[in-house]
Amino acid sequence: MPQEIERKFLVKGEYKSLSNNSFRITQGYLSSATGRTVRIRIKADKGYITIKGKSNDSGLTRYEWEKEIPLHEAEELILLCEPGIIDKTRYEIPVGKHIFEVDEFYGENNGLTIAEIELDSENESFSKPDWLGNEVTGDRRYYNSSLTKSPFKEW
Repeated sequence: MPQEIERKFLVKGEYKSLSNNSFRITQGYLSSATGRTVRIRIKADKGYITIKGKSNDSGLTRYEWEKEIPLHEAEELILLCEPGIIDKTRYEIPVGKHIFEVDEFYGENNGLTIAEIELDSENESFSKPDWLGNEVTGDRRYYNSSLTKSPFKEW
């Protein structure tokens, strides 16, 4: 079963100049039930459907299945999503042997910037750049599916 092991951090300071790639992402949720989500994402000019399971107790690991779908199908499916579409730019920043994905949010979540790093194990060590702020792994408020219901501007 495919597993995602991920840690999340708030971002402080300058990071954009370190990015080697960036693209716009629009995503919504066909289902955002606790313990399982079905996400539709448009990333640049590609479409994806992703199913995620419940996180473990630490909030680090959960089931994730993703499949690329035709862009026109993603555009159609996003119209069926629950209210609260996510709009963000993702910056990919290499640090050591890892790549941090830094999401700068817009709209209802404007002002929020989160860095994520995917790991091979929960105990894997990684370099922490100066622009990395407080860790928010496991804090459900920072899950994209939660941000659709309780946007950052309402906190």
